[in-house]
Amino acid sequence: MTPSSSLDTAGAAPHGEHHDHHPSYLVDGTTIKSWLLTVDHKRIGLMFLFWVLLFFLVGGIFALLIRIELLTPGPTIMDAMTYNRTFTLHGLVMIFLFMIPAIPAVFGNFMLPLMLGAKDVAFPRLNLASLYIYLAGAVIALWGMLNGGLDTGWTFYTPYSTHTTTTVAPVLFGAFIIGFSSIATGINFIVTCHTMRAPGITWFKMPLFVWAIYATSCIQVLATPVIGLLLVLVTVENLFSFGMFDPARGGDPVLFQHLFWFYSHPAVYIMVLPAFGVMSEIVSTYSRKNIFGYRAVAYSSLGIAFVGFFAWGHHMFVSGQSTFDAGVFGVLTMLVGVFTAIKVFNWIGTVYKGAVDFKTPFAYFCGFLFFTVFGGMTGIALGTVSLDVPWHDTYFVVAHFHFIMVGATIMAFLAALHYWFPKMFGRMYHEGWGLVSAALIILGFNATFIPQFLLGNNGMPRRYYDYPERFQALNVASTAGASLLAFGFIIIALYLAYALVYGKAAGKNPWRSKGYEWVSESPPPTHNFVGPQVTFPEEPHFYVDPKKAEVPDAV
Repeated sequence: MTPSSSLDTAGAAPHGEHHDHHPSYLVDGTTIKSWLLTVDHKRIGLMFLFWVLLFFLVGGIFALLIRIELLTPGPTIMDAMTYNRTFTLHGLVMIFLFMIPAIPAVFGNFMLPLMLGAKDVAFPRLNLASLYIYLAGAVIALWGMLNGGLDTGWTFYTPYSTHTTTTVAPVLFGAFIIGFSSIATGINFIVTCHTMRAPGITWFKMPLFVWAIYATSCIQVLATPVIGLLLVLVTVENLFSFGMFDPARGGDPVLFQHLFWFYSHPAVYIMVLPAFGVMSEIVSTYSRKNIFGYRAVAYSSLGIAFVGFFAWGHHMFVSGQSTFDAGVFGVLTMLVGVFTAIKVFNWIGTVYKGAVDFKTPFAYFCGFLFFTVFGGMTGIALGTVSLDVPWHDTYFVVAHFHFIMVGATIMAFLAALHYWFPKMFGRMYHEGWGLVSAALIILGFNATFIPQFLLGNNGMPRRYYDYPERFQALNVASTAGASLLAFGFIIIALYLAYALVYGKAAGKNPWRSKGYEWVSESPPPTHNFVGPQVTFPEEPHFYVDPKKAEVPDAV
């Protein structure tokens, strides 16, 4: 890379244009209208952050209600139908309104142009539209949930979803609309990566977070239309009884499962791939080393995105598919594990002999590593037909799902929030409270879901409202873990809110990282970079001899 990279082609300030004052994006227009109609990718990222945190709160409240209900056998705080609706709402809100958009829509929006040396994404107005499409879908879906309440579970399985008397159509239509937001975001990021990179930032100079977002965007664009069309078919079936999935009319309910999981399995990687990208940035920064095996980590993101499209059948081992099909899907599932293992080994190689600076984001990296490895190994087990059949539809699957998807995604989301908090707001949070809350959340998550592995292994079915008394002790332990988890999140909310107002000024680069996003000011000006030229480091990250105590200043 050339030491000095002009941002003309990336859309930053052109040569000869100078500004006497470069206000932060936070104060460059302070009216409500200036925020609601902004096309600044950073402000759009912050608005996404507000909404995904709100929906995370809503989904978390539903989760606590579920755990309180399961504290004792029989009715505790709700009846069976209310329970069915509550866990459906929990799944829908957490997956469609929090986990899928959390990292791409928030940190992808905010950081991707900064990492590419661009002043914005390729289509700023489409970017704003994606926010309002997301909100419109959320409003419609939540209205349907509150007016009739869906009780099908978040998978909408037929034939039940086509015959239930609860309100199905508005919720499905809302999810259908949310899909357009996901597609628009994916297209925007793909085009930005191809056309908006500053001179000198070649494909293999891009930060690994950008690679992860690029791979995720490919999945969003290719897979989301499938679930969108399927939701329309189920809505029509529910309203007009066309028989698309009704065997009595020549339909096939298993066809629904194939179409649903063809999207929903790649959707796992829409959640997890951006998390992998976040961790690649964090492990390099806090180990004070270049990432070990940069190209292998970059290619593994594309490999996961590609193979993820061909492994959907492992969700259907008990649906009647042939032994040969089950074997093929099992092997493809193992292949995803290989690409994930490449990342894990390279992260460990990066930490090895590094000058580790154990800050809050690195604590979340440690938790993420455990959830990814432990949850990934249970995924390999569930990808084996002989093990999946007895575990299918038990709490073992619930625990695996939460370890590898929810655990890994939340660890990465919180790591990214703490890592980029100084960049986004220009202030520092209290490091001591950050480490305390990280410890509580990691401990609470394990305390919540490890008992569920044991419940599933002992035969407790998932989604059930009631259970035999012999399962109560483990359910009590799981509910206690969920309470600890909630307490950790409350602490985070308090000290980050305090930091927004009273936190110390962060300075340009508090972590001394040489990630490209730290070249800009903290918080960045409206157009990201000041002046006609910006100097980038030779590499996205840097290596420091761990024997040397002093870390060189950032560029």
